[in-house]
Order: sequence, then structure tokens, then C-alpha cells
Amino acid sequence: MNITGQAYCQAVKVLEKCVKKTGFYASGLPGGYEATWARDSMITSLGASLVDKKFKQPFTKSLKLLTKHQSKLGQIPNCVGSYNIERRSDITFNSIDSTLWYLIGHYVYAYAYQDKSLLIKHQLNIARALVWLKYQDPNEDKIIVQQPTMDWMDAFPHKYGRVINTQALYYAVLRLVADYKGAKYIRQIINGKTQKYLSLYDQQLGYYRPWIWKDHDGDRESEDWFDSLANLLAIITDLATPKIAQSILKYIDTKKINQPYACKTIWPPIKPGDKEWHSYFSKCDARTPYHYSNAGIWPFIGGFYVAALVKMKRHQQAQTELARLAQANMQKLKGFEFNEWLDGRTGKPKGEPYQAWSAGTYIYAYHCVQSEKVLFFR
Repeated sequence: MNITGQAYCQAVKVLEKCVKKTGFYASGLPGGYEATWARDSMITSLGASLVDKKFKQPFTKSLKLLTKHQSKLGQIPNCVGSYNIERRSDITFNSIDSTLWYLIGHYVYAYAYQDKSLLIKHQLNIARALVWLKYQDPNEDKIIVQQPTMDWMDAFPHKYGRVINTQALYYAVLRLVADYKGAKYIRQIINGKTQKYLSLYDQQLGYYRPWIWKDHDGDRESEDWFDSLANLLAIITDLATPKIAQSILKYIDTKKINQPYACKTIWPPIKPGDKEWHSYFSKCDARTPYHYSNAGIWPFIGGFYVAALVKMKRHQQAQTELARLAQANMQKLKGFEFNEWLDGRTGKPKGEPYQAWSAGTYIYAYHCVQSEKVLFFR
């Protein structure tokens, strides 16, 4: 069996360890993120749902748990579970991508298992979640916005306003719920076809800015570092035009963001003294360049990178990158594989081993390569 097959078998074993009473935990090891996160469990389920019906039950339980703890206003929890004794509650909110991934998860479930039972059972919860998202629009321009630290990157880097990661996920959601008019509207704006002052695509940079906000007489609140996951999601969801998608992949190749493995979270890394630096960055895990979300390598992003290559019909490159992703994931830390993140320079494993979304997105990438198409996203 080659390395890609070996990694696939091990990824399934990792997911087996991540299955708990409430659904998928973020890590399969004791002390390793022992809770159910909305984004982690739903991203994990992209791949888990492709392993026959083996993981249907934990996928079901994850969706039901998140639904049970939906806020009165319609927001889906960021996390459910007392993994951190310092938290005052077992249920935390204050995120925007949790609600987006929850909605995507329902449609992935229905498609993967040819089972619409949860879509029907949770139709009121889904409707409330969609309404909550629509209210994240203070400018009344149908482009939802977010406050700082409200997506997977948490405290680092700083993002607020119109954020490309959120726009890509929202675009996918609108297409899944058949709001094609709304999706088309967002695609035109984000790509600069209409209302260019709201566009996130920068032709000179060759990719989407991570975020933009207000223009103060020519001083624009925005930054221009490269957000790998967000740009890849834009490709996979079809938010990016073919021309923009090719430009994004070219940038990744040119800057070697996929080296030594795919993919570094951002480029370039941010360091003290840079205009993007904030004092509280020194207190988080990303304070060191090439570590954690500061240009560290996250294998779950590598899974989306492989899928993006498939989307653009770069099948040979996708196969090559899948093999390299397998090598990255099979490295051992504390005797276990499928680590949370790798050193951005050396590629050595860091963080928590037996990470659910590292395993889940590898399986997802594997199936995208095998079928030569991006699965679930229209």
C-alpha cells in the first residue's frame, strides 16, 4: 500500500478515537480539545461522511448537539463541552463561522447519506440560523460582517468587517439553500464586478485581501497579507472566478506557501514592529513567526489545497500534493500522527496529535482526487 493509502487507513483510526458521546471531539487524545466545536466537527465530517456510514452517528450527534444549544437569536455555539476548567460555561458563542459551518454540515449530511431527515427535523433551526446571519449586516448591503476574533484564527491575526473567509462560506451557504440571486450578488461584489469599493479581490496582489472595513477619506481599514484557507475556500465554493482561482494558486506556488508541506496559514508571517502587529499578539500561541496561525502549516488547510487543485483540474499536481500531505500527517508527535499544526519552516509536527479535522480533510482530499471533482460544494 502506498503512502496515500496508509494515511487514509490511519485517518479513519484517528476519527474513531475522536468519536465521543456528543459527537466528534476536536482531538482523539485525553486532554486534547475534549469538546465538540461547530467548525471542527463539521469540517471533520466532510471526510468522515465519505467512509460509507461508519461515522454517520457521530455526525448526527454533532449536528443535534449544536442544534440543542442554538441561541434564542439563532446563533450556533462555537463550542460545547468543558474542555477548559477556566471557562465559566460549557457553551460558548462569539463566532460567525460556527453558524456557517453548521448550515453547510446539514447539506453535506443530506447529500452524503441521501438522508434529508435532519434537514426536515431542524428546518426551523436552520431558518433561524440564516436569519441570524442576515442580521450581521450593519451597512444593509447584504454583505455580512464580523467582529475581531470571531473565526477559526481567533486572536491572531486581527480581522474584522468584511472578511473573505466568512464571505466564501456565506456564498456556499446561499447556494446550498438555493438562494442563487443572493449568491450571485455577493460574487459580483467580492470580485469587484459591481460596487468596487466593497470588493475583497485585489488585482495587484493577485488574491483576496483577508479583510476590509471603512474608508476614512482615503485611509482604508484593511490588510493585505495572504489568508490561505480563505482563498482556497473561495476557489472550492466557486466564489472565485477561474481567472482569480488560477492567480491564487500561482501565488501559492510562487511564494512556496505549500512548502515544506501545504499549507502555511498566512503569508508573510507577522512580527513585532509590523503595522499589522497588536500588543496582545505577544500573549498568544502565534507570537512566533512560522508557529501556530502565524505562517505555521495546518494539514487541514492542506486538504482544502488539494481540493482546490482538483477544482481547477490540476489533477497531477493534486495527486502529488496528496502524497505530500500524507507524509506530513504521518509524522509522529508523542507517538501519534495527524497533528494539529507543523512548524512553517521545518515541517516538524506541533500542537495536539490525533486532530479530527486533520484526519477528516485528508479523507476529503483523498476522495476529491479519486473522483476528480470537488465534493459537496456546487
